[in-house]
Amino acid sequence: MLNSTDTPFGGGEAQIRYLDGDYQILRNGNYVRCAITGRPILLQDLKYWSVEHQEPYIDAEAALTAYRRHTGAR
Repeated sequence: MLNSTDTPFGGGEAQIRYLDGDYQILRNGNYVRCAITGRPILLQDLKYWSVEHQEPYIDAEAALTAYRRHTGAR
């Protein structure tokens, strides 16, 4: 039987400050939640985020969706 520390997301949700090309961990954890889908993203897999809106995205499609929401673009 698995316990919460045996799962990839068992380390808790991190709090991150998103910077240009990097991020700073403000509260330890091993994942963040995509601002569009709500799905967890392991920090080791985090590649997409918005510095302006301080939010992470699970993939390029989610990042494009966020861009469109924030700008009103189609």
